[in-house]
Amino acid sequence: MPSGSLYARTQAHGTLTESPRDIANAVYALPSTLHWMRGLAILCEAQPVSFQTARSFYQRVQRKPLPDRQLNSIYEQLLLSLHHIAALDALALAPNKADVSRVGIVAWYYGVYGAASAMIAAADGSFPETHASTARQWDRQFAVPGLVLSPFADRVGRLCSADIEQALLIPRGRGKHSLTLQPGSIDEAWGCIAEYLSGTASWEQWNVEQAVRGSSGFRDLGVENFRTKAARELRDEALGKRSVCFLHQASRYRGKANYRDAIFLAYGKSVSKSVEGFVDDLRAVLRAFSAMAAAYCAARVGRDEWDWFVSDITSRRAISLSPEDIWR
Repeated sequence: MPSGSLYARTQAHGTLTESPRDIANAVYALPSTLHWMRGLAILCEAQPVSFQTARSFYQRVQRKPLPDRQLNSIYEQLLLSLHHIAALDALALAPNKADVSRVGIVAWYYGVYGAASAMIAAADGSFPETHASTARQWDRQFAVPGLVLSPFADRVGRLCSADIEQALLIPRGRGKHSLTLQPGSIDEAWGCIAEYLSGTASWEQWNVEQAVRGSSGFRDLGVENFRTKAARELRDEALGKRSVCFLHQASRYRGKANYRDAIFLAYGKSVSKSVEGFVDDLRAVLRAFSAMAAAYCAARVGRDEWDWFVSDITSRRAISLSPEDIWR
């Protein structure tokens, strides 16, 4: 009979899709997942981020008469976001949160994605076709001009190493805290936010570098690394075109839950206790982001349109959650 643990075996031999070095490190993978969300939840409560504070933030956003097709897309995406919040409300009642943590992350992400898509539709009437293009457009239309509330506003504008370090000066100046440790204060929460932004920027940087290595331009140089000036220029040109905002971080977060090995979140006697408050944090953060997005959309469509939408969903909803609980 085999001995040892499944985790030890995967660490030693890997799987059909991952080498041993690619298996998630239990010391870091789970804590970073939990503590980034805990940090966001602390800050959403401390700010606080609500529909009313966001309405004040967006008071200069101009109302614009919008065609029905555009309005319908805005409302559709907001309703999707509301539905995912309702799902998290239900998941929060599960007795063992380890049972629902993975699907909770997926629900959280698609709630964020729907809310961000509604903002884009309200801004210019477009609907990006992919998650990556949605993140880029939301970054350009909202994060760059400062139309995002904290703690969702931090970004890295270019992915060259020097640019990343420069962009992280302000986030790191608010607080320093390792993602392996649970944050308990506002300063520690900001430290976790800075560390997750740093990690996402490094991850995106690696992805760009891998794409450059596979490009015809790199192959034409006849090199294997970026030690030559020509190779570095090719790499830096690509890195300079990429940025990281909250939506990129959210997408990476969802990717971990969707595609990481089954051991992540589901294996280990201590996991159930570690994730006890996790779904509550997911719910609090999504409520805040959805409220921000709804406030922007409300400013764009105007009071009469907005009141009609909220009233219609309130009276005809199939889900347990009323929009008046979040978007009023």
